[in-house]
Amino acid sequence: MDRVILADKLESLRRCVVRIEERRVASADALEADVDAQDIVTLNLTRAIQLCVDAAAHVLADTEQPTPATMGEAFDLLAAEGLIPSILAARMRAAVGFRNIAVHAYQRIDWAIVHRLTYDGLDDLRTFATRLARLLA
Repeated sequence: MDRVILADKLESLRRCVVRIEERRVASADALEADVDAQDIVTLNLTRAIQLCVDAAAHVLADTEQPTPATMGEAFDLLAAEGLIPSILAARMRAAVGFRNIAVHAYQRIDWAIVHRLTYDGLDDLRTFATRLARLLA
């Protein structure tokens, strides 16, 4: 595992989280009414989730785990390695589902869910980053 690559991914993740915190709004209704906030938080959420997937794949490349068949499976394999808790893996898999909806417009985005992610979901991103940052020590 290239520590510089992992450190860069974690720093980019940190910047995405900060940007979400800066632009999140007080309510789902306010988010639904603010197209700029929608764009900024959605873009940064999808980037953050993708960075987590990329970091997971990078770490997994140095393990005996098979190549993940899906983005979500990368988190299950990290849990199997003992690098993240299983409950966090499940929440990160769900985040990939959001990412897919946002990126591929599989369905209309529910701004109440996005609003909730801008508050509750950031802790999962921070916890994930903290767990992987331990590999840099």
